[in-house]
Amino acid sequence: MSARRRSLTFPPRLLRSHRPALRHLLSDLALGAIAALGLAPFGIWALTPIALSVLIWRMARAPFAGTAFWHGLAGGMGWFALAMLWIVEPFLVEPEIYGWMAPFALILMALGGAMFWAVPSWIAARLVLDWRARSLALTAGLILSDWLRGWIFTGLPWALTGHVWTDTPVAQLAAYSGAIGLSALTLIMALLPVLIWRPVAQPVLRFLPGAVLSILLLAGSWATGLARLAAPLPPDTATRLRIVQPNAAQHLKWDIAWSEEFFRRLMQLSSEPGARDLVIWPETAVNFLLNDAGEVLPAMSQAADAPLALGIQRREGSRYYNSLAMIQPGGAVGQVYDKFHLVPFGEYVPWGDALSQIGIGAFAAQQGHGYSAGPGPMILDQPGIPAFQPLICYEAVFPQHLRGLERRPEWLLQATNDAWFGKISGPYQHLAQARLRAIETGLPLIRAANTGVSAVIDAHGQIRASLPLGVQGKIDAALPGALPETPWLRIGPAPVVGAALMVLFLAGIWSRRHRRHDRLT
Repeated sequence: MSARRRSLTFPPRLLRSHRPALRHLLSDLALGAIAALGLAPFGIWALTPIALSVLIWRMARAPFAGTAFWHGLAGGMGWFALAMLWIVEPFLVEPEIYGWMAPFALILMALGGAMFWAVPSWIAARLVLDWRARSLALTAGLILSDWLRGWIFTGLPWALTGHVWTDTPVAQLAAYSGAIGLSALTLIMALLPVLIWRPVAQPVLRFLPGAVLSILLLAGSWATGLARLAAPLPPDTATRLRIVQPNAAQHLKWDIAWSEEFFRRLMQLSSEPGARDLVIWPETAVNFLLNDAGEVLPAMSQAADAPLALGIQRREGSRYYNSLAMIQPGGAVGQVYDKFHLVPFGEYVPWGDALSQIGIGAFAAQQGHGYSAGPGPMILDQPGIPAFQPLICYEAVFPQHLRGLERRPEWLLQATNDAWFGKISGPYQHLAQARLRAIETGLPLIRAANTGVSAVIDAHGQIRASLPLGVQGKIDAALPGALPETPWLRIGPAPVVGAALMVLFLAGIWSRRHRRHDRLT
């Protein structure tokens, strides 16, 4: 039995025993970073399937499972290091305290994300001997890993391979298959030149048939998206919205003098002339608790001259919540939504009640030792306003929270504080994912951000109006109309996930029979 066969049959040895040369790992790292240039804010989407195709080739052709693992790890490190570069920004808000953590945060985030590439590569190499079939199993594994990232360890479906299409008509396919369907499209485009590789003399022609099929697949997807965009949207509703962006820089947000200035901006922008049926302030718009706001709520309501959707913290007993409260005309508090999908180690610390006894608390929370989670997704019913589902900050990156509600809302409201994400890539990637939620659900999404980008997004995911990063201002706009329920909203990611699992299952069956045949012969 060959050394290659033994490495795929017996329990794995230490992975370093099959580690490729450093120059190969650096090449994989570069390919992953090149692929990530398809994401916002770069948007060079054509590079993504090309770079991923080369990576799939290298992982599928690896002589050992350990080698395949290292190729996947290095490629994933390149992808996630560039895609998640913004993760250093929260640590630089107070650099004298947290700045030393920034490089470690980026390395650990990139390494954690890279494992979602490395493990499928290793499994495919262990599961399948033939490199063509292995490339197919690997692609299925990468699709599943993109899906799993939305669930495992509370989930972080950020920088999916399908997110590169947000600014193109291809994104419209999310209405049928969700963001995970876009990931599947990206990875299949990358797979085809590898799968249909021909052993001919001219190197350029070896990958040409598969490349042509990838281009045809892209063209068909593009045409389908254009057709959906050409279909007319429902007319705008009669509801007039005012979105207020105070441009509250994170390092100044909780300073007493500056918080007064930001509150003044909120009040002034809310009170400016113009028709509005609802005024929207962003996440944690003020520096006081809802419990302590009784005296100022009437003044806020008067400035808004309409119901006010207010991002604010609140206390209930010894618990603190990151909330969105509806303030009625006159200042009375109406419905309150509490954020339930909290940022681990940012808004809460696992086992936080015990750790708080020794002074360990959450990074972002300004009250107590972290937030408590709310009960779950809900729909708010404000008289005179179409029913809506609130999403606070990064809850909007989780598509699963938009399904399974007792009834369908008429629009989505994201109140966020993207000042944590800096100004390079994080806010733009967050905005891109919010646009996909609109496409997936067929619902308009209204976005109120402290420092930007605030936006009115229609049911096709197109931005109708926006305020850029780093400016104070307001948007007065009509609430766009909603499309009928989308196929994705009815069936979710099940077809894509089921197909990927079926490919892995069939690969395992084929490999088992192939090995049995080898033993008999």
